[in-house]
Amino acid sequence: MEKRTIIAVVLSIVVLIGYSYFFQSKPVPKQPEPPVKNETKPDAPIKKEITPGQLLPVQTSTPQESQEADIIVETELYKAVLTNKGGIIRSWELKTYKDKDGKNVELLKQPRTIAPLGILFEGADRDFPQKLIYLTNTDTLILNRNEAKGELVFTYSNQGLFIRKKLVFYNDNYKVDISIETINTPQYLLPVGTDFGIFDKQAKTHKGPVILADTDRTEFNEKLKEAKYLTGNIYWIAQEDSYFTAAIVPHTKIMGASVWKEGDTAEIAFKLSPEKHDFVLYAGPKDYDMLKALNLKLEHLIDFGWFSIVAMPLFWVLKFFYKFIGNYGWTIILITIIIRVPFIALMHKSQQTMKKMQEIQPKILELKEKYKKDPQQMQKELMGIYKKHKVNPMGGCLPMVLQIPVFIALYNVLSKAIELRGSPFIWWIHDLSAKDPYYVLPVVMGITMVIQQKMTPTTMDPTQAKMMMMLPIVFTFMFLTFPSGLVIYWLMNNILAIAQQYYANKSIQQTA
Repeated sequence: MEKRTIIAVVLSIVVLIGYSYFFQSKPVPKQPEPPVKNETKPDAPIKKEITPGQLLPVQTSTPQESQEADIIVETELYKAVLTNKGGIIRSWELKTYKDKDGKNVELLKQPRTIAPLGILFEGADRDFPQKLIYLTNTDTLILNRNEAKGELVFTYSNQGLFIRKKLVFYNDNYKVDISIETINTPQYLLPVGTDFGIFDKQAKTHKGPVILADTDRTEFNEKLKEAKYLTGNIYWIAQEDSYFTAAIVPHTKIMGASVWKEGDTAEIAFKLSPEKHDFVLYAGPKDYDMLKALNLKLEHLIDFGWFSIVAMPLFWVLKFFYKFIGNYGWTIILITIIIRVPFIALMHKSQQTMKKMQEIQPKILELKEKYKKDPQQMQKELMGIYKKHKVNPMGGCLPMVLQIPVFIALYNVLSKAIELRGSPFIWWIHDLSAKDPYYVLPVVMGITMVIQQKMTPTTMDPTQAKMMMMLPIVFTFMFLTFPSGLVIYWLMNNILAIAQQYYANKSIQQTA
């Protein structure tokens, strides 16, 4: 009996080993769960609940589906590369905009800590969704005038966990319609990521996250010290620099938005509940007309600062005249002349006042010396002199004060309008948004400031006058790195001021 038992056991082991070898050496493909439609939710809740920190291991349906692969999306405006690993954007190149090396501007690119449109779970397993391999409906999507619209769908379904991202692309627009549906997931974040490393890091305009909530446009940058959570009526979140942006606009209810520091950069994302959400992604230039046409309040990405009420009309005038002139350099010169016209009479009066102040300066100095121990009497005597000679000492400053808002507004327009980016003027000026490569314009501008100072009457003592002569040097160095368009404006403004001062001096001499 013992021998029979041993033989039976041995035969059983042989049979089991043989069965395992011949029938189980190759895995049986696991059938994926049927996809859940976007429009409906399951009648009964799925029993297998998933919570942060207890997520299921990453699994795929078949060996073929576990391979990471890129998906190419190309339109007449941009070329995008996405990946089925995480369903994220790997790169986003703008075809009609070039960097300083003549290559396409790469607005969104990897590697990056926070992937554009990559879902982040709240909890210990935050990066879990970005490790998943999604099924896709295509590996290439080429759009043109004949096929103006197309969609890319990412789907992951395994053991009760379901994520589906649908992206609809348009050939003639930088917008992408996005629909995201999740089942059995924790709350999650949807970040918009950008990398503007190819641009000027010394730029004085904002670079980083920005959000429009209610009526407040709030900017963040790498100096962010602590994470912030924002609620309210949030219209959009975005990453931006001077000329480009990547923004997400929600169409369905969101919980709020989070801003936090990730390494050396500040990140921004929507906080979402595990259900279906719809968005619009805009990844392209900060072109006012394009953004306004979307009717999503994205035109507020273009911020002209405190004096926007002055800057916007100047911006419209700039674009209007460009339609006829076809060169933004000459358009800036024309606008400088137009801006100067309303101030001609006021500036002429100011110059006459300064000339008269210069003439009565000896009497003023005499009074100051005579009544230096009696300030009240000195002030009374000074007012008498001003009245006698019909001089308003504040009249010389008023035109300059009134022009400050105009100057700041135009400065912001010329600094932030993408229309000037890469726009040539004449000769060596190939980009009005960049500095003069040979510094000719700033130097000539400094010379015109010296001429203007020499021609302008002054009531300053010799010491103050010498200090004022330092201003042209200071301004010249400041303007060395300013965009050429701004230098042209300031230079033209100086030339007009010199011409007007010459006329004023001649008029004063003839009436003297």
